[in-house]
Amino acid sequence: MVTLPDALVPPLLRVTGANKPFVTATGARKRLQENTLRPAAYGPPKRLRGDVRVDVVQDRHWPVYTVTPTATGRPAGSLVYAHGGGWVNQIVSFHWRLIADIAAEAGVVVTVPVYPLVPWGTAGETRERVVELVRSNLDAYGPTCLAGDSAGGQIALSAALQLKDEGIRLPMTTLISPALDLTFSNPRIPDVQPTDPWLGTEGATVFAEAWRGDLPMTDPAVSPLFGDLAGLGPLTVFIGSRDVLNPDVQLLVQKARDAGVEIIVHEKAGQVHVYPLLPTRIGREAAREVVDSIARVL
Repeated sequence: MVTLPDALVPPLLRVTGANKPFVTATGARKRLQENTLRPAAYGPPKRLRGDVRVDVVQDRHWPVYTVTPTATGRPAGSLVYAHGGGWVNQIVSFHWRLIADIAAEAGVVVTVPVYPLVPWGTAGETRERVVELVRSNLDAYGPTCLAGDSAGGQIALSAALQLKDEGIRLPMTTLISPALDLTFSNPRIPDVQPTDPWLGTEGATVFAEAWRGDLPMTDPAVSPLFGDLAGLGPLTVFIGSRDVLNPDVQLLVQKARDAGVEIIVHEKAGQVHVYPLLPTRIGREAAREVVDSIARVL
């Protein structure tokens, strides 16, 4: 397995144009048009690790995948994983590999909803369907956690808040570089923006405006940082310092502690957005901690 030098990641992101949909509104609108004309593939790679089984069902036009460990006995529980991609990009191989590692090494069933992206998907509908999946998994597998990266972190935390309001306190919600406040109004974001080689708020605001549907941008289904955290189960958060979402994570940490919510934060200096998904030494160490933390809880 190839391991990239950590220092190579930021220039590689810029050279490959990974930031183009996010740094300008024009780039964002072009990406939305591409989504309409050429929807991306979402299926798992043909070669995942051999000790998991992958199944899929169509649930009201959503493909919902289940990744089940095959080398262990009865699963210890389950996890519902919401993938990232700025609400506009489809699940990719980096997500699938982490999901397979969680399933096999934590010994849990991982449910992966392929939710509709903008311009078709909206925050409220997606939150409700993810909440339904968690309820279903609780009945089928017992203890169930939520996890998500980037835009999927927003979905996961929004769903955890809704479940908490319904009286369901999850054992843990794992957030990898989560989007927390889609107003992007944190005054510290402009200080971090020049260091971030991947994300930008101008394009992200275009996607957020489409994603919110008919809800206010400050509704917790859209921006979970505005939700009431009191009574929420434990949170584990991974964030790099070169990520425009970092300032809002700092607000989440303070808000969680003020509400009496247990929160563990893995903040890495010099790391970019969703670094635990990247094939670097630090990324793989963080991915190992993601898996281990879920195994410890379940």
